[in-house]
Amino acid sequence: MKTFLKVILWCFVILLSLVLLTITTVDWTPYKETAYYKETLQNLDSLTFDGADNGYILGGWAKANFTPDTPANLVAYSPRGPYEFVADSSFVKAIVIGNEQFKLAFLNYELLIVHPKLAQTLHAAIKEQKLPVDHVYFTATHTHSGMGGTIPGPVGKMALGGWDESVVSHITNGTLSAIEKALNNMDTVTLHTQKSEAADFVTNRLIASDPIDPYIRQFILEKDNGSSCSLLTYSAHSTCLSSKFMGLSGDYPFYLSEALESRYDFAVFAAGAVGSHRPKAPGNDIKSIKQYASSLDSVVQNTAAEKPTIGSQVFAAQLPLKLRTPHLRISDNLRVRPWLFNWAFGDDPAYFDVFRIGNALFISSSGEVSGVFYKAWEEQAEALGLSLFITTFNGGYIGYITPDKYYSGDYYEVRDMNFYGPYNGDYFKEVVASLIAFGGAL
Repeated sequence: MKTFLKVILWCFVILLSLVLLTITTVDWTPYKETAYYKETLQNLDSLTFDGADNGYILGGWAKANFTPDTPANLVAYSPRGPYEFVADSSFVKAIVIGNEQFKLAFLNYELLIVHPKLAQTLHAAIKEQKLPVDHVYFTATHTHSGMGGTIPGPVGKMALGGWDESVVSHITNGTLSAIEKALNNMDTVTLHTQKSEAADFVTNRLIASDPIDPYIRQFILEKDNGSSCSLLTYSAHSTCLSSKFMGLSGDYPFYLSEALESRYDFAVFAAGAVGSHRPKAPGNDIKSIKQYASSLDSVVQNTAAEKPTIGSQVFAAQLPLKLRTPHLRISDNLRVRPWLFNWAFGDDPAYFDVFRIGNALFISSSGEVSGVFYKAWEEQAEALGLSLFITTFNGGYIGYITPDKYYSGDYYEVRDMNFYGPYNGDYFKEVVASLIAFGGAL
């Protein structure tokens, strides 16, 4: 009997130790009382923009196909294995904007995200190649039917295609090629912005009755020779295709870009404030998403004339964003310990990239920020004479940023995908508002 009790006691001790080692409680400290908030405020106070205003703006663009020679693992939903066919190839698209003193490379990938390790690899390659680029601004289409191979770590290996050096090499070589071609075809450009309402094609997937960001926003460059480029953002997730789809595809952004290129020489789709937003597509096969893309293109075509962008300044900055320790929750008040989260997902950096070109202001987020925040930010920007573009997947990834009032709810976006604890909705609202004010003061 004593032996049995000892075994039970030891099992209890081991189980308790495992729980204490891997589980802890949620930190409910208001964000304005934390050290990370105060450090971010200090970073804001010392934020400086690099750039120049030479009285004109140069622009160039190019793309490169990075579809691998042999099928790569598909990304998202669950482990799906290698793609079985290519519905459409995957591209990196580069737009280089600036002047002789300062150049920014806007890089866009037909990938789910730009993982921090991929971003670091690309930065190193650009530096090693000695390409004359002063600032890099990463974006992605966020296709859920694209290739994996760019996301390391246990979770990445299990469900997101892992890290494949051959895939990364294809992407890196394509990136360098696209940047070099874009640099070589730079010429004087005029700039325009356009905003098209497409509320019928997107809905709030977190709370159906909540607001949405309904706009397709375009930033348009046109060279003196008439060649043109459209950079477009929209808030609907690239999740039209079925999770059982086994082809490689850029989802609706690919076909929307293809449609735009009947009027523009070059088109780039960058995921906007996609948090909480899903597409209202007529189906989940290729035919349906082509129809969905065509409908969005029709909205763009039927929008009133474009607004010219005033000014010729090109300035950029990066703001490090400090956060609470990781908060991957298993219940309302319990979470896995930060060391376990970092082992599974990686200890990723968080930051905002900001660039202003003329009176267009771009702000990138490391989190999938919800489109419900956009209206207030845009009204602030417009009061300062700015056209605002919010993008995501900038080379850091911190999960979803949603309204704080839903943090205690049992929703996928706030329970499973809110990686850094409570109050990040208000925190992001405040920081982005500060960045808009900084951009307006340039």
